[in-house]
Amino acid sequence: MNETVAIRVLSPKEAAERINFLSKVLIDCVEGGASVSFMLPMTQDKADRFWRGVADGVAAGERILLVAEESGEIVGTVQVVLKQPENQPHRADISKMLVHRAARKRGVGAALMLAAEDAARKAGKSVLVLDTVTGSDAERLYTRLGWERVGVIPNYALWPQGGLCPTTYFHKQITPA
Repeated sequence: MNETVAIRVLSPKEAAERINFLSKVLIDCVEGGASVSFMLPMTQDKADRFWRGVADGVAAGERILLVAEESGEIVGTVQVVLKQPENQPHRADISKMLVHRAARKRGVGAALMLAAEDAARKAGKSVLVLDTVTGSDAERLYTRLGWERVGVIPNYALWPQGGLCPTTYFHKQITPA
Protein backbone atom coordinates (compact mmCIF):
# COMPACT_ATOMS: atom_id res chain seq x y z
CA MET A 1 0.00 0.00 0.00
CA ASN A 2 1.05 3.57 -0.59
CA GLU A 3 2.77 4.80 2.58
CA THR A 4 0.91 8.10 2.38
CA VAL A 5 -2.44 6.39 3.03
CA ALA A 6 -3.44 6.06 6.70
CA ILE A 7 -6.27 3.88 8.01
CA ARG A 8 -8.10 4.95 11.15
CA VAL A 9 -11.38 4.73 13.03
CA LEU A 10 -13.55 7.85 13.02
CA SER A 11 -14.97 9.06 16.31
CA PRO A 12 -18.71 9.78 16.44
CA LYS A 13 -17.94 13.51 16.17
CA GLU A 14 -15.65 13.01 13.16
CA ALA A 15 -18.21 10.73 11.48
CA ALA A 16 -20.77 13.53 11.67
CA GLU A 17 -18.28 16.20 10.56
CA ARG A 18 -16.83 14.28 7.58
CA ILE A 19 -20.11 13.40 5.84
CA ASN A 20 -19.31 15.51 2.79
CA PHE A 21 -15.99 13.69 2.27
CA LEU A 22 -17.56 10.27 2.80
CA SER A 23 -20.29 11.19 0.31
CA LYS A 24 -17.67 12.00 -2.35
CA VAL A 25 -16.32 8.45 -2.10
CA LEU A 26 -19.78 6.89 -2.19
CA ILE A 27 -20.87 8.98 -5.18
CA ASP A 28 -17.67 8.12 -7.07
CA CYS A 29 -18.16 4.40 -6.45
CA VAL A 30 -21.81 4.39 -7.52
CA GLU A 31 -21.07 6.51 -10.59
CA GLY A 32 -18.30 4.02 -11.37
CA GLY A 33 -20.84 1.19 -11.45
CA ALA A 34 -20.54 -0.27 -7.94
CA SER A 35 -23.66 -2.08 -6.76
CA VAL A 36 -23.61 -0.85 -3.16
CA SER A 37 -27.35 -0.31 -2.47
CA PHE A 38 -27.84 2.84 -4.56
CA MET A 39 -29.22 3.62 -8.00
CA LEU A 40 -28.26 6.35 -10.44
CA PRO A 41 -28.53 9.26 -10.37
CA MET A 42 -26.50 9.34 -7.18
CA THR A 43 -27.06 12.74 -5.63
CA GLN A 44 -25.18 14.54 -2.89
CA ASP A 45 -28.39 14.67 -0.84
CA LYS A 46 -28.93 10.89 -1.11
CA ALA A 47 -25.31 10.21 -0.13
CA ASP A 48 -25.40 12.71 2.76
CA ARG A 49 -28.60 11.14 4.15
CA PHE A 50 -26.95 7.72 4.08
CA TRP A 51 -23.84 8.95 5.91
CA ARG A 52 -25.92 10.82 8.50
CA GLY A 53 -27.55 7.49 9.34
CA VAL A 54 -24.14 5.86 9.57
CA ALA A 55 -22.89 8.66 11.83
CA ASP A 56 -25.93 8.13 14.07
CA GLY A 57 -25.05 4.42 14.24
CA VAL A 58 -21.45 5.25 15.17
CA ALA A 59 -22.68 7.60 17.92
CA ALA A 60 -25.00 4.86 19.23
CA GLY A 61 -22.14 2.32 19.34
CA GLU A 62 -23.86 0.17 16.71
CA ARG A 63 -21.06 0.37 14.15
CA ILE A 64 -17.41 1.24 13.67
CA LEU A 65 -16.51 3.50 10.75
CA LEU A 66 -13.00 3.24 9.35
CA VAL A 67 -11.48 5.48 6.70
CA ALA A 68 -8.42 5.52 4.49
CA GLU A 69 -6.97 9.01 4.22
CA GLU A 70 -4.40 10.43 1.87
CA SER A 71 -3.21 14.01 2.26
CA GLY A 72 -6.12 14.66 4.63
CA GLU A 73 -8.75 13.43 2.15
CA ILE A 74 -10.87 10.33 2.60
CA VAL A 75 -10.14 7.92 -0.27
CA GLY A 76 -11.82 4.82 1.16
CA THR A 77 -14.05 3.55 3.93
CA VAL A 78 -15.50 0.40 5.49
CA GLN A 79 -17.89 -0.28 8.37
CA VAL A 80 -18.08 -2.96 11.03
CA VAL A 81 -21.74 -3.36 11.96
CA LEU A 82 -21.75 -4.42 15.60
CA LYS A 83 -25.48 -4.34 16.27
CA GLN A 84 -26.84 -7.84 15.69
CA PRO A 85 -29.80 -9.88 16.90
CA GLU A 86 -29.79 -11.00 20.52
CA ASN A 87 -28.70 -14.54 19.62
CA GLN A 88 -25.70 -13.32 17.57
CA PRO A 89 -23.65 -11.09 19.87
CA HIS A 90 -20.45 -12.73 18.62
CA ARG A 91 -21.03 -11.70 14.99
CA ALA A 92 -20.47 -8.52 12.95
CA ASP A 93 -21.19 -7.56 9.36
CA ILE A 94 -18.61 -5.85 7.18
CA SER A 95 -20.40 -3.21 5.15
CA LYS A 96 -19.81 -0.63 2.43
CA MET A 97 -16.13 -1.23 1.71
CA LEU A 98 -15.62 1.64 -0.73
CA VAL A 99 -12.45 2.90 -2.40
CA HIS A 100 -12.46 5.97 -4.63
CA ARG A 101 -11.56 5.01 -8.20
CA ALA A 102 -8.48 7.27 -8.09
CA ALA A 103 -7.11 5.31 -5.11
CA ARG A 104 -7.68 1.76 -6.37
CA LYS A 105 -5.02 -0.86 -7.14
CA ARG A 106 -2.76 0.47 -4.38
CA GLY A 107 -3.72 -1.82 -1.49
CA VAL A 108 -6.22 0.57 0.11
CA GLY A 109 -9.06 -1.98 0.08
CA ALA A 110 -6.87 -4.68 1.63
CA ALA A 111 -5.66 -2.29 4.33
CA LEU A 112 -9.23 -1.25 5.12
CA MET A 113 -10.35 -4.87 5.37
CA LEU A 114 -7.48 -5.87 7.67
CA ALA A 115 -8.22 -2.86 9.88
CA ALA A 116 -11.93 -3.77 9.93
CA GLU A 117 -11.09 -7.32 10.99
CA ASP A 118 -8.87 -5.94 13.76
CA ALA A 119 -11.59 -3.54 14.92
CA ALA A 120 -14.11 -6.41 15.01
CA ARG A 121 -11.63 -8.54 16.94
CA LYS A 122 -11.14 -5.75 19.50
CA ALA A 123 -14.94 -5.46 19.79
CA GLY A 124 -15.04 -9.13 20.82
CA LYS A 125 -16.46 -10.49 17.56
CA SER A 126 -15.54 -13.95 16.25
CA VAL A 127 -17.67 -14.35 13.10
CA LEU A 128 -17.68 -11.81 10.28
CA VAL A 129 -20.04 -11.80 7.28
CA LEU A 130 -20.13 -9.75 4.08
CA ASP A 131 -21.53 -9.82 0.57
CA THR A 132 -20.31 -8.48 -2.75
CA VAL A 133 -21.08 -8.59 -6.45
CA THR A 134 -20.05 -11.93 -7.90
CA GLY A 135 -17.00 -11.65 -10.15
CA SER A 136 -16.00 -8.21 -8.85
CA ASP A 137 -12.56 -7.00 -7.85
CA ALA A 138 -13.86 -6.98 -4.27
CA GLU A 139 -14.72 -10.68 -4.50
CA ARG A 140 -11.14 -11.44 -5.56
CA LEU A 141 -9.82 -9.25 -2.72
CA TYR A 142 -11.88 -11.04 -0.07
CA THR A 143 -10.75 -14.42 -1.36
CA ARG A 144 -7.09 -13.30 -1.22
CA LEU A 145 -7.61 -12.14 2.37
CA GLY A 146 -8.81 -15.57 3.46
CA TRP A 147 -12.57 -15.03 3.49
CA GLU A 148 -14.56 -18.19 2.79
CA ARG A 149 -17.20 -18.15 0.07
CA VAL A 150 -20.59 -19.32 1.36
CA GLY A 151 -22.55 -19.14 -1.87
CA VAL A 152 -23.99 -17.09 -4.70
CA ILE A 153 -27.50 -15.68 -4.95
CA PRO A 154 -28.43 -14.99 -8.59
CA ASN A 155 -30.33 -11.79 -9.42
CA TYR A 156 -29.86 -10.51 -5.86
CA ALA A 157 -29.42 -6.78 -6.49
CA LEU A 158 -29.48 -4.18 -9.22
CA TRP A 159 -26.55 -2.44 -10.83
CA PRO A 160 -26.77 1.36 -10.29
CA GLN A 161 -27.73 1.83 -13.95
CA GLY A 162 -30.26 -1.05 -13.80
CA GLY A 163 -30.08 -4.75 -14.56
CA LEU A 164 -29.78 -7.61 -12.09
CA CYS A 165 -26.47 -8.83 -10.67
CA PRO A 166 -25.53 -11.88 -8.58
CA THR A 167 -24.14 -11.55 -5.06
CA THR A 168 -21.61 -13.76 -3.28
CA TYR A 169 -21.70 -14.15 0.50
CA PHE A 170 -18.53 -14.66 2.53
CA HIS A 171 -17.67 -15.33 6.17
CA LYS A 172 -14.50 -15.28 8.20
CA GLN A 173 -13.84 -16.75 11.63
CA ILE A 174 -11.53 -14.62 13.77
CA THR A 175 -10.22 -14.85 17.31
CA PRO A 176 -11.50 -12.00 19.49
CA ALA A 177 -8.94 -9.92 21.36
